[in-house]
Amino acid sequence: MSPRPKRPVDRRLLTALAEYPVMAALVGTAMAERFTATPAPLGVLASVPLVDLQATVAKTTAAGKIVFVNIDSTPGLGHDPGALTYLKGIGAVAVCSTRAGIVERASALGLLAMQKVFVTDRSNLHRSVQSVARSQPDLVQLMPAVVLPYVERQARDLGVPYLAAGFVQGAPDVAAALGHGAAGVCTSDEDLWGLRRAALPAAR
Repeated sequence: MSPRPKRPVDRRLLTALAEYPVMAALVGTAMAERFTATPAPLGVLASVPLVDLQATVAKTTAAGKIVFVNIDSTPGLGHDPGALTYLKGIGAVAVCSTRAGIVERASALGLLAMQKVFVTDRSNLHRSVQSVARSQPDLVQLMPAVVLPYVERQARDLGVPYLAAGFVQGAPDVAAALGHGAAGVCTSDEDLWGLRRAALPAAR
């Protein structure tokens, strides 16, 4: 089966990452609450119980944020199409998953989608490139960030803006990821959430 025609990246994501290259990794409701008070426009939400999910999504949306709900790490959602319909019904605008099928179905429903890729070796990356070519996500989250210097060419071949995640511990790590072609990074380090691209040495 040939890859689906490539769809354009949502301009909201490109505009957000152009100024704020750090996507906030939000684990639980408390972090999501603090995130709404920051200038960071993008986040990925995990480990929020279903009973709290709708209210949490509503708060982040009301704050003008684009938040990807990690369907793999949200208790009770599962991986069936009904979970995506539920998320859209409660006002979610974006989802995140390691599964290409989830990403494809999310896009078909009009949701933004980010595919997580864990790189353990070069053969794993090759399979991931093929998976991304089929699913056509809006963003790819490449993990761990420390492998980026070794897989930069393959990462660029994804043909999709990618974020480095895992072991991002300071502004130098953000700058290094951008220098290796990443559109940004994803981290739970709250001190980095409001970091502007213009403040990084590599952006000057």
